[in-house]
Amino acid sequence: MNAPGLQAAIDAYCQGIYRGDIALLRSVFDPKAALFGDVRGAPYYRTLDDYLDVVAQRSSPQALGEPFRMETVTLEVTGNIALAKLRCPIFEFDYTDYLSFVCQDGQWRIVSKVFTDAPAPA
Repeated sequence: MNAPGLQAAIDAYCQGIYRGDIALLRSVFDPKAALFGDVRGAPYYRTLDDYLDVVAQRSSPQALGEPFRMETVTLEVTGNIALAKLRCPIFEFDYTDYLSFVCQDGQWRIVSKVFTDAPAPA
């Protein structure tokens, strides 16, 4: 992978989720990003601002004393686009996130997040 800054963007996303850091998350998302998912079997859609409001209202995994366990499962890069599959075990769920990135002006930004959850293993 020769995509300078992409891993830093993934790390910023993971740390933003883990710490509940809205400013860090906003820095890695494109302002027009869309977030779609299947959460507890129900369809989920949020604009970036709506999503960040939800994150701001909840206790972060860090504040709850959860260990940081997020990891990149796969990463594909073609030119100035990339797709990352992440495993994000937080709260009582084991989320799978698919993040689509576009690099513009040397900055990797998330343009879409598609995700689902599964109960965390006991």
